[in-house]
Amino acid sequence: MSRIVLKSFVCAFFVCAVSSAVFAQQDSLRAPSRLTIGGYGEAVGSYNFFSDNPNRYTHAADYKDDKGHGRVDLPHAVIMLGYDFGRGWSFGTEVEFEHGGTESAVEMEAEEAGEFEKEIERGGEVALEQFWIQKRFGEGLHLRAGHIVVPVGMTNSNHLPNQFFGVYRPEGENTIMPCTWHETGVSLWGRLGSWRYEVQLLPALNSRMMNRSGWIHDASASAYEFRVANHLATAARVDYQGVKNLRLSLSGYAGNSFNNDIRTDSYSETSRYAGVKGTVLVGAFDFDYDNGQCIVRGNADYGYLADSYMITQQNLSQNHSSASPYPHDKVGRNAFALGLEAGVNLLRNQGHQRLFLFAHGEHYDSFIPAENVLDDEWTRRTVLSVGVNYYPLPQIAIKAEGGVRLLKEAFNNEPWMAVGITWSGMFR
Repeated sequence: MSRIVLKSFVCAFFVCAVSSAVFAQQDSLRAPSRLTIGGYGEAVGSYNFFSDNPNRYTHAADYKDDKGHGRVDLPHAVIMLGYDFGRGWSFGTEVEFEHGGTESAVEMEAEEAGEFEKEIERGGEVALEQFWIQKRFGEGLHLRAGHIVVPVGMTNSNHLPNQFFGVYRPEGENTIMPCTWHETGVSLWGRLGSWRYEVQLLPALNSRMMNRSGWIHDASASAYEFRVANHLATAARVDYQGVKNLRLSLSGYAGNSFNNDIRTDSYSETSRYAGVKGTVLVGAFDFDYDNGQCIVRGNADYGYLADSYMITQQNLSQNHSSASPYPHDKVGRNAFALGLEAGVNLLRNQGHQRLFLFAHGEHYDSFIPAENVLDDEWTRRTVLSVGVNYYPLPQIAIKAEGGVRLLKEAFNNEPWMAVGITWSGMFR
């Protein structure tokens, strides 16, 4: 009798276990995954039909007939991870390998009597561009804290390779502002009908890192293991999508950049820099129209730097070591970037395949100096290009582009061509 009871118990347990496993598998198939994995990347090659000598602007005539130079690159290779903890809590991160990452090693050199040497085998950067935790209170309000993207301008908010036609990111915004701009801070954002808004509190920029070739592009960088935050700044963005296929956006940034560095003891109230704030103001408008067959995008960005003359004097002074990470360069009072691109799909009714023929134009200047600072003029540029984007699938694009960078008459124009293959998508 006991054997019969035991066998019955074992059979019942086995049936329950199998049934539970089957139902659990069915539930897991029905339930959405809390983990999301995705990313994007670019592999490109280009040939520039002009000199790569760093003196080509200061002595333009000496390099007018120089041969060109070719390059291959991995501008961005990014892995994105996200997780939904439930109850409105979620996490997101984005790790970016720029230009192939970095490679260094210690090697023993046989041709140098077996000495050990540290070799830098490949340049590049590894950056943690996003690393945040978020609480959702509803569609209209989210609180995000951690390392976040600063959504000022068109490119910072739309930097995936399927969000622009060119082989490389738009040149103007990528020159005058950090791109992709990311800081550790706090963000409030939400969607209200056709509107999306975002407001951020961030560490301010560092005026010592500014220069004439890139205005504030490098001012969010830090050579230290921490980001100096003597001053705080704010950034904001509003998107309107109440018209079919159209997005209209306004964004801006405000913060004081002077004395936002690791050394502050030399700027007392009695010094020549007393009262200098280096206020940075940036305003931007951008739009995107996409009906599937025709795409038009554009941007207009304008920036202002208060006390730019005093900041230039401080940056050019000899009060800091030549081994410091600062560029020791002039910086402009203003900078601007204008851009427009349009493309039309030549493959209609071809399923997922699309072939866009596009034209692209930009006009920008990273150095508009104060009245008593000499204008170098080579920083004002117009970029014109045409090309194609072929999408065998929505997530993959094969790009080809040719164009010219037009400078003022005293300098040499810079023609170029480039090709690339890009991808962007979510794995799960």
